[in-house]
Amino acid sequence: MVGRIGRPHGVRGLATVEVRTDDPELRFAPGSVLLTDPAERGPLTVVDKRWHSGTLLLQLVDAAGNVVDVREAVDELRNTLLLVPIEDLPEIEEPDSYYDHQLVGLAARLPDGSALGEVTAVRHEAQDLLVVRRAEGGEALVPFVSAIVPTVDIAGGFLVVDPPEGLLDL
Repeated sequence: MVGRIGRPHGVRGLATVEVRTDDPELRFAPGSVLLTDPAERGPLTVVDKRWHSGTLLLQLVDAAGNVVDVREAVDELRNTLLLVPIEDLPEIEEPDSYYDHQLVGLAARLPDGSALGEVTAVRHEAQDLLVVRRAEGGEALVPFVSAIVPTVDIAGGFLVVDPPEGLLDL
């Protein structure tokens, strides 16, 4: 995910965007095509981009080729997640860094090899958190730090969670 559409700005169909990428100049350059979640709202094409008081504003074209140029149309897109195709993502050069889509779906194991569950999401809050659907039901939020998640094996389809005492009891 590279962003989320927020409220309309003005009356001419500009959308505010909560930026969630480290390279907004590239991801939101005019001509960029963005996938959406929910999918039926897109794809959207960026036709104009500007910054206003630290907020990114975009003018968009919808899947039918119509410029989204009225406030009400932008309001209908509010909370739409903006995505880029996986094949457009550059390789990550840092050895302990991953894209969210690489982590979601991995089996989560404890150090003894027993099943903990499956990673269903990654939350980016004060720190990155893995959302793990527990094998016995419920969810666990696991801080995604090397002391707690010492092993990530993308090819093997799993990661190891070595929780401190009490973490999984919350």
